[in-house]
Amino acid sequence: MDHLKCNRLTCRKALTEKAVVVFDCANELFNASRLCPACETSLTEPDDVVVCSLHPSNDYKTSVLSGLNPAIILEICSRAMSFWQYQVQQEHSFQQAVLRNINEKNAQLQKQLENVVREGEQLRTVRDWNAS
Repeated sequence: MDHLKCNRLTCRKALTEKAVVVFDCANELFNASRLCPACETSLTEPDDVVVCSLHPSNDYKTSVLSGLNPAIILEICSRAMSFWQYQVQQEHSFQQAVLRNINEKNAQLQKQLENVVREGEQLRTVRDWNAS
């Protein structure tokens, strides 16, 4: 998975510049419109959120991590990896649901095709019978 995707099932657009992450006490950091940066859907839930840049500058990364104990940096990395793992699992679940829906639709269409073929064969049999 190369990109994060919006978790809203009706959206699923790739997040390219910003992501919204649930986080306590961060309302002041979120824009007043409370819109998803990917699909611009209104976010009406009372959850507090933070808008995160998906491509922070090297200066920003250095300023955030400089001076931190390596154990803290590893904890940050572990949380980030857990977040990505969750996103990959979400994408996998979504793709499985899409596949199930496609397989169900395919089975329905296959039955319809079989019915049309059977009706066509019956019509041909009746036509051949009437012709003889």
